Amino acid sequence: QVQLVESGGGLVQPGGSLRLSCEVSGYIFSISAMEWYRQAPGNQRELVARTDSSGSTNYMDSVKGRFTISRDSAKNAVYLQMNSLKPEDTAVYYCHVVEWVLAIDRYDHWGQGTQVTVSS
Repeated sequence: QVQLVESGGGLVQPGGSLRLSCEVSGYIFSISAMEWYRQAPGNQRELVARTDSSGSTNYMDSVKGRFTISRDSAKNAVYLQMNSLKPEDTAVYYCHVVEWVLAIDRYDHWGQGTQVTVSS
């Protein structure tokens, strides 16, 4: 069973920074994309950032210029550097990995979530 272990969440003041990490354990055939989602109470889960096998990255508009997603393929890890944090960034952040097996079967793996709270 593939497991995603997240870390790096916590309480930070507005304008501060946090670095989230997600490490993939267990056997995995091929990672096509690694993503970060977030969900605040009462809101739907939304895609924050993604990176694919080509190295391209995408961000939701509200975090552009502040967040950076990066990937360490050798370690099967993905990171989210969050700078200039705002109270509206407060949410549970989830790591998501898309696995393709023989280009036929898709598997979605989710981390347990890590709480990020931005408050004075």
